[in-house]
Amino acid sequence: MINREASKQPWAQRRIAITGASGTLGMALSKAIRAKGGFVIGLTHKSNYNENNTSDEGPQQWVHWECGKEKELEELFKTIDVLVLNHGINPGGNLDSEGLNLALEINALSNWRLIENFEKIIFNEKENTTQKEIWVNTSEAEIQPAFSPSYEISKRLIGQLVSFKYNSLTQIEKSKLKIRKIILGPFRSKLNPIGIMNVQWVASQVICQASLGFKLIIVTPNPITYFVMPITEIFRGLYFRIFENK
Repeated sequence: MINREASKQPWAQRRIAITGASGTLGMALSKAIRAKGGFVIGLTHKSNYNENNTSDEGPQQWVHWECGKEKELEELFKTIDVLVLNHGINPGGNLDSEGLNLALEINALSNWRLIENFEKIIFNEKENTTQKEIWVNTSEAEIQPAFSPSYEISKRLIGQLVSFKYNSLTQIEKSKLKIRKIILGPFRSKLNPIGIMNVQWVASQVICQASLGFKLIIVTPNPITYFVMPITEIFRGLYFRIFENK
């Protein structure tokens, strides 16, 4: 049951699906959203997941999915209000083609297909009166080194694709769909035990900035990112405007 305080929140009673929900950040986001009254659906690729394995802090519902089979989520997409794309891998120093292809597929192409599928469903709904949202976690690797070339390339690709998607929407489409980009610095997790930031604090900042209406959500100890990322988005928007009518 949602308490009175939670019902005042913009996420109260909204259905929010999160990819990578079983990871450190995914679980932290689930906890933060549930605290605001939202219903969280965890999307996981793990074959040993248990759809009934819920806790008081994690997703209330689990759904299995796989890269390359994004269309299988279309029925679920018809029931959700916010899609948070948070899954990804980091090949580290792996410089072979296999590592790059895997990073491109998981970090960029699968995200793009999910965006396209969710967008299609939203724009085909004639009776939808509530603006839906997509949040995409691209990380600081979109604009600066992350000591992992394959990771950087894949994150820059999805970052540019998201910018392209946002700038290509018409005003009517923007009234139906809001796209937010999440840029995060290093936080402590199983994959990065020496991360600087506490993941629970990071998740709370993401939800706070989204609640304030920010389309570009930045949480990092690096001051350069707060300066460079907005400028990058502005120039991408201007560049798109040059060609949109040609």
